[in-house]
Amino acid sequence: MNDPTAFLRIPRHDRTTRPVAERVHDYREYVLPLPPEEVARQASRCMDCGVPFCHTACPVGNLIPDWNALVSEQDWFDACERLHRTNNFPEFTGRVCPAPCEAACTLALVDAPVTIKTIECAIVDRGWREGWIKPFIVPRGTGKRVAVVGSGPAGLACAQQLARWGHSPTVFEKNDRIGGLLRYGIPDFKMDRALIDRRIAQMETEGVIFRPNMEVGVTVSVDRLLDDYDVMVLAGGAEWPRDLNVPGRDAGNIHFAMDYLTQQNRRNAGLPVVGDPIDASGKHVVVIGGGDTGSDCIGTANRQGAASVTQLEIMPQPPERENKALVWPHWPLKLRTSTSHEEGAERLFSTRTLCAEGGPGRISSLTCEHDGETISIPADLVFLAMGFVGSPADGVLAWSGAEIDRSSYATSREAIFACGDMRRGQSLIVWAIREGRECASAVHRHLQQASAAA
Repeated sequence: MNDPTAFLRIPRHDRTTRPVAERVHDYREYVLPLPPEEVARQASRCMDCGVPFCHTACPVGNLIPDWNALVSEQDWFDACERLHRTNNFPEFTGRVCPAPCEAACTLALVDAPVTIKTIECAIVDRGWREGWIKPFIVPRGTGKRVAVVGSGPAGLACAQQLARWGHSPTVFEKNDRIGGLLRYGIPDFKMDRALIDRRIAQMETEGVIFRPNMEVGVTVSVDRLLDDYDVMVLAGGAEWPRDLNVPGRDAGNIHFAMDYLTQQNRRNAGLPVVGDPIDASGKHVVVIGGGDTGSDCIGTANRQGAASVTQLEIMPQPPERENKALVWPHWPLKLRTSTSHEEGAERLFSTRTLCAEGGPGRISSLTCEHDGETISIPADLVFLAMGFVGSPADGVLAWSGAEIDRSSYATSREAIFACGDMRRGQSLIVWAIREGRECASAVHRHLQQASAAA
């Protein structure tokens, strides 16, 4: 760093958000970027510590101190190049990653970590504006064909890496558009879908073929793909949601969170809604589950004009501030208030749902145990956001007959590999990108060995 003591003089200054009264009336991104000069000042706060815990905490292994130093020197071009060495899609992670790197920053010990996520996003956004991010086209291919099943971040990262090694990947997606959870699941107010389309265009130029509306195991069989391709990569998501097994569960207006979020994504894209429309307008909404998916339901319900929103969490309320001596540089358990919470929601911790009450085909309230007492919560609409238990039992993993080996990207079946949620379970976007990149490396070695043995 030019000045390793800059953090002593420059306070942490992160991105701001659009006012609540404005942003709850639309689905545009709510984050306001910092001016380039301020981003450079924030990057200069990187203190050149002896052990970069930020780097080790980042699942994709981002070279954070390197591009912090480059940005602080206003060398944005080289910073963009350095950022893309480890991360295929920093415009995605710069918006929706929870930033474990910042929790591991040495300055997090005084609650003032470097604004790593903001700097990352600023680098890649400028790279696109300046035209620095171009397709990487290999002059000669290997002739090896790879079928990648699933177009989420794991599948996309895997396919892009394979194309850049000269192989010919085809990405199969059961939905009508490419992107997986990036496309259908994450709210538009957190990430503009145009960012996905831009990357897909880049990857198509690099040689990746996309096949939407192709559900492997239904539209095309696993065996047929193995006949046509040298390798298959299973990169689907953990789409099997955890259910709520209580009396009254079959009452109307109790939905899985992803069904709700996907519907709003489709509305925003001008696409027809799949299934009966789910609308929170004027309703008392209850979200069961305290994670990011539950928070996304809160933000969406507020934008639809819900009368009230209540979020239930079965675990006790975590402390507002973690004990640094016990947890740093690891991800801390502490109370986190999202921008969706700021838009309006009551949060109840230590709350267990006992049953759903209501008339024919309609819920009216939830009976819950809260802090040892039985309470009733008005509920016209309930969303289940309690996480996922894995890939669907009747999905492509079952149809492939492959058994996952969590110590390897290869599976029990020859020429079938797996990565992302399908291999490690529900996880973060940064883990998905890492899994896709590492799986691509494993496939590349396999294809090289097969060619050498031929």
